[in-house]
Amino acid sequence: MSESEYTKIYYGNFILVTRVKDALEKEDIIPIIKDEGESQRLAGYASLNQGFQEVFVHNDELEKANYIVEKVKAEMEASA
Repeated sequence: MSESEYTKIYYGNFILVTRVKDALEKEDIIPIIKDEGESQRLAGYASLNQGFQEVFVHNDELEKANYIVEKVKAEMEASA
């Protein structure tokens, strides 16, 4: 089995994922957003995780991306 070049670093609803995505892009990290619920809906199946998305980044950017995600999560908790 081959290893993926990408690692999941975050899972959440659309709004939270958008904040993480924007923060990553400001640091020139281009994430991949995977929406299983939307994929299942488009294929005609019911989805248990509707509205939740996963954020993946290239393994070369993993350390920097994890730092950014933790920073964004801290900011969201502080404003709650």
